Amino acid sequence: MSRHRILILGGTTEARNLAAALAHRVDCDVLLSLAGRTAEPMAQPVPVRSGGFGGSDGLAQFLKAEKFNLLIDATHPFAARISQNAALAAKETGISFFSLRRPGWKRQPGDRWTSVSSVIAAAGALGETPRHVFLAIGRQEAFHFESAPQHRYLIRSVDPVTPPLGVPHARYLLATGPFEEEAERKLLMDNRIEVIVAKNSGGTATYGKIAAARALGIEVIMVERQQPADVRTVGTVEEALGLVDHLFSPEMNRGV
Repeated sequence: MSRHRILILGGTTEARNLAAALAHRVDCDVLLSLAGRTAEPMAQPVPVRSGGFGGSDGLAQFLKAEKFNLLIDATHPFAARISQNAALAAKETGISFFSLRRPGWKRQPGDRWTSVSSVIAAAGALGETPRHVFLAIGRQEAFHFESAPQHRYLIRSVDPVTPPLGVPHARYLLATGPFEEEAERKLLMDNRIEVIVAKNSGGTATYGKIAAARALGIEVIMVERQQPADVRTVGTVEEALGLVDHLFSPEMNRGV
């Protein structure tokens, strides 16, 4: 039996779960690629490659050299550069390709969302009046808020923000989800948070702060996704497994 070689670009819970499901298949060899930005990544159910590829050209060369049949982009919904490189590499090599993206959160009655298109826009949307701000966007783009130094920031991330923000008032909280609504509500109240800055990542692990903000009437500046329209996308691991079955079916391999 010929074995299909699959490269999953991961770093999300969905990527890990998809890899675990595919690991049991006798017709697949799976390699999970991680960006290597997390200091202590979770154990994974399949062989792992860590680090970048050198842009779309480097990824295309890797796919060809290792004779992969399928590329799956299951990175974070805001890993725009990696996703763009994946789409370009798949086009260059001609191998099958799709994205696994969990659906974004939807505005609910009682939500006080201000939707923006980028983290830079979120910093501007905070306004001139000093506020207590909960930054829940990770560490890599936190530096953008140096443009709004008048606010008091509580910044939560998995790994430390280095260097620290060049603002007068910033406190740092290292934590890994999932985060429950009750604990998030206490965090917001204890720190007198007036506004949350969040990315519309979707899923349940970090939704607690959104539900807590709704309950407390706190504003959320929501950075929305900029998803490419021309990439085949599924929303769940189950849909991804179904698409893998379809792509590797005898009919597809015969070009029917």
